[in-house]
Amino acid sequence: MSVPFLDLRAPYGELRGEIDAALQRVLSSGWYLMGPELEAFEAEFAAWCGNAHCVAVGSGCDALELSLRAMGVGEGDEVIVPSHTFFASWVAVSRSGARPVPVEPDERTCTLDPARIEAAVTPRTKVIMPVHLYGHPADLRAVEDVAARHGLRILQDAAQAHGAAEHGRRIGSRSTSAFSFYPGKNLGALGDGGAVVTDDAELAERLRLLRNVGSREKYVHEVVAANSRLDELQAAVLRVKLTRLDEWNERRRAVAARYLDGLKGVGDLVLPVPAPWAEPVWHLFVVRTARRRELQERLAAAGIGTLVHYPVAVHRSPAYAGHGYAPGSLPLAERLADEVLSLPMGPHLDDDAVDAVVAATREAFA
Repeated sequence: MSVPFLDLRAPYGELRGEIDAALQRVLSSGWYLMGPELEAFEAEFAAWCGNAHCVAVGSGCDALELSLRAMGVGEGDEVIVPSHTFFASWVAVSRSGARPVPVEPDERTCTLDPARIEAAVTPRTKVIMPVHLYGHPADLRAVEDVAARHGLRILQDAAQAHGAAEHGRRIGSRSTSAFSFYPGKNLGALGDGGAVVTDDAELAERLRLLRNVGSREKYVHEVVAANSRLDELQAAVLRVKLTRLDEWNERRRAVAARYLDGLKGVGDLVLPVPAPWAEPVWHLFVVRTARRRELQERLAAAGIGTLVHYPVAVHRSPAYAGHGYAPGSLPLAERLADEVLSLPMGPHLDDDAVDAVVAATREAFA
């Protein structure tokens, strides 16, 4: 049985009528930017997260960068980031003018380890950026304790965590969180998109200025700023998908549970284990093995699609080659980059597909 890593046709197939109607509504209106669909989506997504304000932008990376700029981060500042994350988490810091300061993750959750943060704080530190990676939340309560002791702000990278919760609190329900709506996300658009959800009214107002070329009034530009706006078509599609997101996240949890049961005790395979205080939404199902290449090749031969998130630790990427990171300087990030493998995951995987992945994986280790 062939199982693709990701099938983006399936969500559209389920919601075809509603999505087509939403697109037609926008096309018939003739209003494609900064209109009623955007306003409605921002209100609905803020309410879904349980927060006061949502400012939608052009991408998840823009959501991070503009949030940092709105927080006053710039040249000479430092932002604490996880060493194991997607490149965008670091590049948003660099584009704001600040320096990313990497901290190794908790090996069990692959998210920022709160116990290591304090040692990385300097007089130049302005923000801590926990990343809720793979759909598993970082331990935000512990991060908040460190931030409070040092007077630091928190910017959550929630690009992979729509609907996740930690200590009973939904990600995005407090402080400031940056989301991505890249098509493969739990809440995905038909192109790029992102949003910032915050309880800070002043920050939200600065973000609205920064996303719209520094303008509140047409042709009056108050600051040098970006052009990063979520268009009406994407907002309309996201409004439709948002109504199914809780259900789709529950389907992901069922897929993850079936994987965890079926892959128990297989070879040297390290399975993801949610922290007891966490409610993941399983954006990705990531296993670890020292035999990754062999496993990936055997699964491919069986028709099973996989991906590696992420094969190069950010500090070892060419973009950061001149930043003084010697090989082995962040050993856990480098080891994770060598071992992680993402199996097919999504709300439209049926039991037969999951069982086929399990069987092929067990066979690969036989």
